[in-house]
Amino acid sequence: MKIKKITALLMAFVLAAALMTGCAGNGSVNTTKGGKLKVITTIFAGYDFVRQIAGDNVDLSMLLKPGAEAHSYEPTPKDIIEIQNCDVFIYVGGENDAWIDNILGSIDSGKMRTVKLLDCVDDRYEEETVEGMDAHDEHEHGEEHDDWDEHVWTSPVNAGQICSRIASVLEDEDPDNAGIYAGNCSEYIKELDKLDKYIRQIVSEASRDTIVFGDRFPVRYFIEEYGLKYYAAFPGCSQENEASAATIAFLEDRVKEQNIPVIFKMELSSPNMAQTIADDTGAVVRTFYSGHNISKDQFETGETYLSLMYDNAEALKEALN
Repeated sequence: MKIKKITALLMAFVLAAALMTGCAGNGSVNTTKGGKLKVITTIFAGYDFVRQIAGDNVDLSMLLKPGAEAHSYEPTPKDIIEIQNCDVFIYVGGENDAWIDNILGSIDSGKMRTVKLLDCVDDRYEEETVEGMDAHDEHEHGEEHDDWDEHVWTSPVNAGQICSRIASVLEDEDPDNAGIYAGNCSEYIKELDKLDKYIRQIVSEASRDTIVFGDRFPVRYFIEEYGLKYYAAFPGCSQENEASAATIAFLEDRVKEQNIPVIFKMELSSPNMAQTIADDTGAVVRTFYSGHNISKDQFETGETYLSLMYDNAEALKEALN
């Protein structure tokens, strides 16, 4: 099991990390040379939220390298050291972040503040398996695991709640810039509200309410927010990349029955399954961005959570009409 392997690896490096960081966890804030808060996020969505709220007023970094697949990420000893030496650590929570809870419980984190995205929202959903889905149980027998669907930020409404929480923590940790954080967060939430209204308009004017993913499905919070229905090959946190013939046939039948014009795939994943379904049904393949991560080129050209979500909105408009 991946989680057990990662945990064993990390535990082996905890002592080395503590020795290398010396007195970093002595109860003092680990600010950088310029007096800025050191903020680390695990995924792109959290990174961009901090970027919009704090601008250049914090020293911000992301553990997941641009282009890397989020569900196969494995932390390095350097990552552990970086986490131990930061002021604010922002992570998702849930099954794929179980290693983080183990590390936070094993290192001297001093006054480091943590923000778990899963705990920032009002409503949470359990991971679900819908009709036709090829759902393999990746948990070892008897192993405890968290069944919450962790992809809470995929709803723009939830994104606003997450940003409010992040801004509150930054204001507490850096009072001198509290007004900047509060003001930027307020303006950013207005932009999220505009996005939300635009997507609601698309859905309200659409001729159908069902979409199909020839891939895993990490955007349930988005679907629930806008009252849509879906079919997909795998659950959101699945590491599978090849569906059974029965699953592919099921999805193709749904596409043909409902004359669905678009098959979605997720960012940074193989298009093969979605393309097979599209070729057999006359549909086209479009990418839906979860915000887990983006490509290196997208990162360098300044893509944001908002720009990705507007791309999703346009693809959704095509899929629902």
